Amino acid sequence: MSKRTSAKYKIDRRMGENIWGRAKSPVNRREYGPGQHGQRRKQKLSDFGTQLRAKQKLKGYYGDLTEKQFRRIYAEAERVKGDTGENLIGLLERRLDAVVYRAKFVATIFAARQFVNHGHVEVNGQRVNIPSYRVKEGDVISIRERSRQLAIVLEAVALPERDVPDYVEADHSKMTATFVRTPTLGDVPYAVQMEPNLVVEFYAKN
Repeated sequence: MSKRTSAKYKIDRRMGENIWGRAKSPVNRREYGPGQHGQRRKQKLSDFGTQLRAKQKLKGYYGDLTEKQFRRIYAEAERVKGDTGENLIGLLERRLDAVVYRAKFVATIFAARQFVNHGHVEVNGQRVNIPSYRVKEGDVISIRERSRQLAIVLEAVALPERDVPDYVEADHSKMTATFVRTPTLGDVPYAVQMEPNLVVEFYAKN
């Protein structure tokens, strides 16, 4: 677990932003990048650099997805009718690990991926251990009976630093959550500004 924690904090430092709004983020103490030259990295970014940073921030937020995973999701968002940036956000939020995180069953998106991997989660009564599983509107996500008293779950439910968004209906007494609808960018409670339009521009040019 320590490796995932350090990765989470490294992403914050690299971006120079507390992207999950976590109270213990190192960016709360120092807003410059990691390494001995981190304080010097404040030069103005080029258009390419700004677009790349937007992509890295969005990838990092959802558990530091690989480029291959992220590009596959982007390609699907591009094929679907409508605004590609909005489609991209909708597809990312429909990942099972993202819904588990939004429902506050665990404290971080990294923990959500591991939690799903270890078989603690069911979708419509069937165990699913694939974090990238695509949740549909109306699906009921629940924690398996034998996993409901795990410390990681009880601690996450009690965390005051974030709320469950209105596109997920969570019942923490029963440890279930319903994915009500696919959100738009404005619905998602990001702690910092996400710019999927810049991600679209990045892939359009590269």
